[in-house]
Amino acid sequence: MFAALDISTSALVAQRLRLTTISGNLANMMTTRNEFGQPEPYQPRFVVFEVDSSVGAFGASGVRVASVERDPVEPLYRYEPNHPDAIKSGPYAGYVAYPNINMMTEFTDALLAARAYEANLGAMEISKDMAQQTLRILG
Repeated sequence: MFAALDISTSALVAQRLRLTTISGNLANMMTTRNEFGQPEPYQPRFVVFEVDSSVGAFGASGVRVASVERDPVEPLYRYEPNHPDAIKSGPYAGYVAYPNINMMTEFTDALLAARAYEANLGAMEISKDMAQQTLRILG
């Protein structure tokens, strides 16, 4: 019974990190510089999940975040020659490299993560109710 709570808890933690990663992508949709101040567009990130067999029992397993990866997509180029981060020479001269982040995809992923979070909260509530009913029957 407590294994069910542990499994749902592991999923809650994983989905929370997924939502945090998505919000970071949305917050950096227009970021044209890296953390060192050099002109380089933000690379969107995504979360990779894996089975956590240390959580759970009776063949059921939890989930954990294996890693947060950078998506190696080509940036979007917009012609803005007066922008301070515009490329100075080459075929993209006068263009600014922006992160290739699709807002609709990010919102959809956020909705999926929120629904998964809610589903796990519901599973935890059901497990708690079952434990209470069991104690009433035994008591």
